[in-house]
Amino acid sequence: MKKIDRLPPAIFFSLIVCGIPNILGSCSDHVTNITSSDSGRSKVDAAISCTPNGLTVIDSTLYMKGGGSEFKKTIINQQKVPAAMPPGMVWIPGGEFSMGAINPLRMSEGGHESMDDARPVHRVRVNGFFIDATEVTNGEFAAFVKATGYITIAETKPTKEEFPNAPDANLVAGSVVFTPTAVADLNDHYQWWNYIHGADWKHPQGPLSDIAGKDDYPVVHVAWEDAAAYAKWAGKRLPTEAEWEFAARGGKAGELYAWGNQLRPNGKWMANTYQGKFPEYDIGSDGFAGIAPVKQFPANAYGLYDVAGNVWEWCSDWYRQDYYESLAGKISENPKGPSDSYDPAEPDQKKKVQRGGSFLCTDQYCTRYMMGTRGKGEYRSASNHVGFRCVKDIF
Repeated sequence: MKKIDRLPPAIFFSLIVCGIPNILGSCSDHVTNITSSDSGRSKVDAAISCTPNGLTVIDSTLYMKGGGSEFKKTIINQQKVPAAMPPGMVWIPGGEFSMGAINPLRMSEGGHESMDDARPVHRVRVNGFFIDATEVTNGEFAAFVKATGYITIAETKPTKEEFPNAPDANLVAGSVVFTPTAVADLNDHYQWWNYIHGADWKHPQGPLSDIAGKDDYPVVHVAWEDAAAYAKWAGKRLPTEAEWEFAARGGKAGELYAWGNQLRPNGKWMANTYQGKFPEYDIGSDGFAGIAPVKQFPANAYGLYDVAGNVWEWCSDWYRQDYYESLAGKISENPKGPSDSYDPAEPDQKKKVQRGGSFLCTDQYCTRYMMGTRGKGEYRSASNHVGFRCVKDIF
């Protein structure tokens, strides 16, 4: 088995496990393997956001504890909608709201995961801003690449200087791809995440795939640095975590989902998530098995699409598990996040916040498409379930 020896703390991106034979070819051709004794194996967490904790079999059509008693009314700024609206963006008036999440009633540890990093719920004020109505698409990212010649991190070959102990055969450009597989233990998430050589934004499943006819799909395999580069080129920026949550809530306060407290109001699917047996097969009851084009599900009250499910979205903030504790008992004005990153699960990794969940979210494994919940990812890592949207200041 191929193996990468100990990866340095300042990783270029994740080189991670092959749990089963690659669907695009043999593991020896496209996928880097890492043994369980190798410290690099743990780097799978750099590219994913969900792990199980207290799994139960229970439907998430539930209500927040006490009807959301920790949440106070959202106060919307009384500011006129700007006359000039940037194309593809919507105006968010800003205001004061309760940010964060609590464990829903009867849900074990917050829907199979502890929401400790999203507590305590605290008050935040944000100024008005414009935000993309959808996640940045393949077509939009292609225009950026055509105009600038930009090369993403996933397309860049790792160097011997960055990985001095890695075999030359493993120093191949690529990215992290979800690969459906039958498993017995959901605690071993290495089984369904593969580092595939040649996977990038133009080849989301690996070198034999492409994005022909998918201009309206969210771009994926973009690391935080790639997303920030696009935003700068477009005259925009990545949203702060507070801006993202204010916009995603759509003026609501404490609801479990972006659209309310029921997962499927009147039996209607409201987001692209995973149905079936995770991670073996997605039956696509919501209309899509895997990633979906943008605008396939109802927009929230502000006109934003896919703020739950489809793909995770990068925010500008560094991730610290304990950051919200520093904001308790006061009203924070336009918070931009902590000055550094710290995840006790992987203290050597520099991580940025991700929000919204993805098409891999499921009540069997990951429910972080719920409002106020948080994800995180190593800022130079990418995968096929993480994208982004941008914001723009009014002045």
